[in-house]
Order: sequence, then structure tokens, then C-alpha cells
Amino acid sequence: MQGGDRGLVLLVPVLWGLNFPATALMLDHYPPFLAATLRFVLMAIPAILFVPFPQVRLRWLIGTGLGLGVMQFSFLYLGMATGMPAGLASLVLQASAPFTILLAAAFLGERLTPLRLAGIGLAVLGLAIIGAARAQSAALLPMMLTLLAALGWAVGNICSRLARAPKPLHLTMWMSIVPPIPLYLLSLLMEGPRIAPALGGAFTAAAMPANLGLLYIVVFATVLGYGIWNTLMSRYPASEVAPWSMLVPIVGFSSAWVMLGERPRLLELAAGMLVIAGVVLASRTAARQ
Repeated sequence: MQGGDRGLVLLVPVLWGLNFPATALMLDHYPPFLAATLRFVLMAIPAILFVPFPQVRLRWLIGTGLGLGVMQFSFLYLGMATGMPAGLASLVLQASAPFTILLAAAFLGERLTPLRLAGIGLAVLGLAIIGAARAQSAALLPMMLTLLAALGWAVGNICSRLARAPKPLHLTMWMSIVPPIPLYLLSLLMEGPRIAPALGGAFTAAAMPANLGLLYIVVFATVLGYGIWNTLMSRYPASEVAPWSMLVPIVGFSSAWVMLGERPRLLELAAGMLVIAGVVLASRTAARQ
């Protein structure tokens, strides 16, 4: 990965790590499926009005929207709404990197070299240590929902890679037209009585933190974060880009500590260094091949 792109790929974990406390604030007011619907409606409207349609096959646009939009955020928001702490969610979601590498090997023919596997293995070990240390903080159901969200992210990564969009930001914006309808139908089915009170109180002072969280998620975590991510996915093998997402928990734990009082333990901080070392190893070996 070239020097400028390495700086961009380091910015993404910061944007996405701050996304988790922002999500926790948003879910204090909006139920999870409605929150996910609002997230993508706020992206879809300007995309349709102002952004040219991306020069990609429709099936990869739909696949990216279903994976990154519907699967990832319906499961993630539901998991956090049912008890997954923000910091721990930022960790478990990074299972998307191993999922992406395995899917890339299966469907894109990308090589699983021993050094790349060693780097991923080291990062996964760090994640596993943090997960074991925090396991008592979340029940089984929120953990499983977040793992399903990670699988959805991986599916979206592969579809984004296959799309090979000449202008990835256009893909990032237009994939947002896919999730609103299925997410709203899920919201009607599972959250029906909660929709009207949430929307009716959206402009009250009590909802202001939730709205600021939603604004951050749309502008910084989604448009900017996924715009950079999809750009890098179009330039480099998925197995070279995906490991960098494992740095998200470092920012996620730190921001959840500052904003939500979720204090990380010393063991978790030490394990975070393993994550960083594994990401660096995996990306360097990928760049040499």
C-alpha cells in the first residue's frame, strides 16, 4: 500500500471507532431498525439528487447495500440495543476482517500466504484476549448478533471489491438506496408502536444527543469512512485492506471510555498492541506480494 493510502487507511479506524459511542447515543432515543433506516435515508436523498449513478453492475451495487447496509447495521444496532457495550461491539465487529479474507480466498482467488495468515492470526489472538476479558459484559445473543453484523460487513466488502467502481464515493452514496425499504419493513414489523413516539420526539432537547450521534454516523462514519474504505478496496486486494479494520477497537474502547465510562482493563490494552502488530504484519506482507 502506497504512503498516502496508508495514511487514509489509518484515518478510517478513527472515524469508525468514534462511530460506536455515537451509535450508543443514537440508540438511546431511536429503536435499532428505525435508526438504521434513518441513517440510510439521510444518505439516499442527496445521493439520488446530486451524485451520478456509479458505473458498476447493478448486482454489485445491491450486494454492497445488502451486506454493508442491511445485514451489518440491522444486526449491529439490534445487538447494541439488546446489551452489547459500545467498546465490545467495536471489537467483535472486527471479525469482518477474517471473514473478508476467507471470502476473498473463496470467491476472488486471493492467496492465503503463511505470513499473511500469521499477521491475521496475531491480530485475531489480540481480539480473542480482549473478547475473553470482556465476555462477562455481554450475553450470548448480543455477541452472536454482532458476529452476524461482521459477516454482513465482509459480504459488502467482497461486493464492493467486485464492483470495481471508478469513483468509489459514488458507490458509497448510491448503495444507501438499497437498505431503507427492507430496514423500514423490519422496523414496522418489530418496532411498530415505538416508531411514532421516536419520530414525534425527534426535535426535542432530549433527542439532541441522539441526533448529533446520527449526524456523525451519516457524515463521518459512513460518507467519509466508507468512501475512503471503498476507494482502497477498489485499489488493493481485499485481504490487504481488511486487516486495518482491526484497529477500530482501539479507538472504540478509548472513545467509549471517555464518552460512556466504559473503562478498558490493562489486559485489554496489552491485547490491543497485539492487534496493531498483527495488522502491520499482515499489511506489509501483503504489500510485498
